[in-house]
Amino acid sequence: MPGADSGDVQEKQLTADTEKEKNLLPGRRNHAEKLTLPEKKVQEAICVLLVELCERFTFFGIVCNMILFCTVRLGYRNYQAAIVNMCFVGTSMLTPVLAGWLAECLVGRIKLVCVCMFLHFLALLPIVAFPFEDIYIDKRHILLHTLTKKEQKMVFYFALLTASLGIGGIRAIVCPLSAYNLENCGPKELLSFFNWFYWLINLNSAVVFVSISYIQQSVARNLGFLLPFVSVLMAMITIHMVRGKMIYKPKTDSSLLTTFGVIGSALKTCCVRYRYFSGDVSSWLDHAKEYHGGQYSETQVESTKSLARLFPFFAFQILYRTCIMQIPSGYYLQTMNSNLNFSGFVLPIAAMNVISIVPLLILVPILECINSYLFSSKGSGHPPTMYIVAGQLCAALSVMVAGFSEIHRKHFPQVEQTLSEEVLLVSSMPCFHLAPQYILLGVAEALVTPSCSLLSFWLVPERIRGISMHFLTLFNGAGCFMGAFFVQTAHTGTQGNWFPHLLHEGKLERFFFFLASLMMVNALGFWTVAHRYSNLNQEYTSEFRGSLSEEKEVFLKHDKVIEHYGSVLDHSPILSPMETT
Repeated sequence: MPGADSGDVQEKQLTADTEKEKNLLPGRRNHAEKLTLPEKKVQEAICVLLVELCERFTFFGIVCNMILFCTVRLGYRNYQAAIVNMCFVGTSMLTPVLAGWLAECLVGRIKLVCVCMFLHFLALLPIVAFPFEDIYIDKRHILLHTLTKKEQKMVFYFALLTASLGIGGIRAIVCPLSAYNLENCGPKELLSFFNWFYWLINLNSAVVFVSISYIQQSVARNLGFLLPFVSVLMAMITIHMVRGKMIYKPKTDSSLLTTFGVIGSALKTCCVRYRYFSGDVSSWLDHAKEYHGGQYSETQVESTKSLARLFPFFAFQILYRTCIMQIPSGYYLQTMNSNLNFSGFVLPIAAMNVISIVPLLILVPILECINSYLFSSKGSGHPPTMYIVAGQLCAALSVMVAGFSEIHRKHFPQVEQTLSEEVLLVSSMPCFHLAPQYILLGVAEALVTPSCSLLSFWLVPERIRGISMHFLTLFNGAGCFMGAFFVQTAHTGTQGNWFPHLLHEGKLERFFFFLASLMMVNALGFWTVAHRYSNLNQEYTSEFRGSLSEEKEVFLKHDKVIEHYGSVLDHSPILSPMETT
């Protein structure tokens, strides 16, 4: 059985790597034994929260003003800055999957987290052109000012790539979702966990955005030194976690390579069978099973089949993520071109992001109470797919409202506004008129994200739940790149009219209306297939058992044929009667 042998070899290799990592620091065992289990759990939780806070601070510090930096400092046009921003966010979503695979199969978790910490610090050095509006006004940054625009862009892209790799390793190794021991939780407990998990993440994000806004307003010149300091602080906390054996090591029952290998083996065998033989299988993935000519065990193939049923569900999240990405792109441009003066106080653009977080912080406790009542009264609450459909409709409505807000914004007379020592002509409409579209996207996130995580986690076997969450992350990252593709296509196809550099001279609202119509179709399409994921766990269980019984029947038929063939040989002469005579 080549699949089983290769699996055993991989398991032994991973076990050996794990044992090596345990012996990296000789003082680690003694340090861990000094703490009791409850104390270690509390310390571990505090360390993870601090690492996540530092990581979020640096990540949002990069994202929240990237468009302003690209347009004012690097001379990019609006659509180019939006594309760079969305591609960076998408890459930062994909790198945790890559880092998780590298940690499990090639490098080792401890070595990789050290490399990622170094990359993270390297990306946040003050010399690297990161997008805070007033960092580089200080003439003491001589080297950056002596670089040409092309060289500045090269340094900028190198920094973004390095930062995304560092962020990916930190998220995958230090703060993985599998560290929370959710294997024995039911759907009610899982939904409650994901609700509060994302509530804490967004509370963390709100604190970060408020902090960034305050620092930009008061001590913006020191941000270039503050970001590397935060990165060093995060590295010190992580090193403490490594020494105290607080880095979680997930189970290695399955991997992305196994999943892709099953799909590749099934396609290969399926093509051969289609050309030369007629296959009697219920699913094309069954061709990857060993007794059908493939290389993988029955358990591996059945797990991949259950994951493949979620692919349409994942695909419907791509366009939703594209709409969410309008906050740091299209919505940001609208805010930047609106009046930011509020009673003599210039509101930082990053502060508008908090408006999209507040609805989520308010809604999650309310939804938690509703879910508790429904689960206790009926035994099962509303299917999570209902929340997802409602959230996607809210996202479509938000983008539509953004289109009408853009029309409304252009009716106001233009005024001069200084941003990053650049005088821009902007609409005199107060930026708070854009609040409804931010609020609607916040409501959408409160409804969609926990429910998507619940379905991705609950509707697959326990051994591949981590793989399922990886695929959800991959499709979310694809949504960011889809948003960049839409911006590029809209700008090229309309010669800059739908995504203009000067908003008052173009028709940005048409881009929003186009995206809203696509999102509406996406929500209706998901509604038509939502019933597949309402009770999928029961169907999966029965179908898995059914497949087992079918395969037993196939084996029994083969046994009967062999027994019949053997009895014929036993009761008949080897030579025919004519030959004996």
